[in-house]
Amino acid sequence: MEATPKQADQSWGSLSPEWVASVLEGRLHPPVAVAHDLTWDSRMVRPGAAFVALPGAKVHGREFAVKALEQGAAFVITDQAHPGAIEVADPALALRKLGLALRRRFGGTVVAVGGSSGKTTTKEALAQGLAWPAPQGNLNNAPGLAQFLWRLDPKAKGAVLELGIDRLGEMDELVEMTRPTLGLLSALGPEHLEGLGSFENVVREESRLLQATELRLCSQQAARWVRLPGLKSYGFERADFQGTDLELGSDSSRFRYAGRGVRVPYAGLGPALGALAALAVAEVLGEPLGDVIERLAHLRLPGGRMERLVRGGITILNDAYNANPLSVQAGLEYLKTQPGRKWLVLGEMKELGERSLEYHLEAARQAAAVSERRIFLGTHAQAQAQAVGGEVAASIEEVAELLSSVEEGDLVYLKASRSVGLERLLEIWPKEAR
Repeated sequence: MEATPKQADQSWGSLSPEWVASVLEGRLHPPVAVAHDLTWDSRMVRPGAAFVALPGAKVHGREFAVKALEQGAAFVITDQAHPGAIEVADPALALRKLGLALRRRFGGTVVAVGGSSGKTTTKEALAQGLAWPAPQGNLNNAPGLAQFLWRLDPKAKGAVLELGIDRLGEMDELVEMTRPTLGLLSALGPEHLEGLGSFENVVREESRLLQATELRLCSQQAARWVRLPGLKSYGFERADFQGTDLELGSDSSRFRYAGRGVRVPYAGLGPALGALAALAVAEVLGEPLGDVIERLAHLRLPGGRMERLVRGGITILNDAYNANPLSVQAGLEYLKTQPGRKWLVLGEMKELGERSLEYHLEAARQAAAVSERRIFLGTHAQAQAQAVGGEVAASIEEVAELLSSVEEGDLVYLKASRSVGLERLLEIWPKEAR
């Protein structure tokens, strides 16, 4: 792999300011020290960390540079000249250049996951199934990926990354920085349309990941939209890597792959597809399937992704980490397979642009086919209730009040975009539910 300046002088997890300045073609302003970690959040600065002063939506990180140094930062990467700084013209570009330099010192296989829905679940299934390191949660943008690459042990066999985009051109930036060996796309659908503009743009931008890699995988659903040489698909229907005999239970999923039984300890199609993706990648890379299957049986996903909770005899499916039209449809399709009385709490799907109302009305129609007990929350809640019937809540507290008649044995499904904060409902309900 291509060398970087003075690479031999660096040790894992510790970088000299001279090396960083050389990589970034920046100007050093002493005093500076060797850095042992990287952060872009001034609240997370610890002694010995490098702080990158990035522009934010409201405040530029340079406003916190001096504070970071006072907190013990080894140096700051900023577009200003002052003691303790590595001065660069563009801190965001400098961060990506640093990430690329860190990537170049890693000789293992890098698997990168993109897509509109199911990225984090798929990333976790891959990482845990292969027993490879991956960023925690959904650190899928340039700062989070650069931090992970800083911390990545160069001796690891491989690593799994999640690449998230919300604007045109961002996938190219992330791919250039991370240089994946294998690219994988989960499902494709409307997402971040305020920045990406249209579904056609979503497909084009997400596909840039596959175009940049020699090894290419995607879900059956994504294969409807992507045509590339050498592209292989995975899924539970006709696919290059096909799972069979899928069973979606109330607290787990089961299927067969290559003649072997596979169990995933989560409900819903998403975790099962994530596990299938892990097996497909393992087969492409020549990893032992038996070991992967055994690890997938103990899969642990971050909260809010088909997370099953039972309180007072009431089953709650907390799927409220995020939402877009595709993930809402998937959740509702799963609920159709489940017995008993169901309550649907559907919060707003954010960043859908000028077609937002259309997508919310379609979600309401899909919900109507699942249950007559529907609660809508958000900008389009009134229109959704008028279209198909249901209750409208103006706040999460009102949602809790509307759920007061839930009974033992009922199932409550929670789905909304992250910024809605629907998971707060778990703090106030159903602790008092009867």
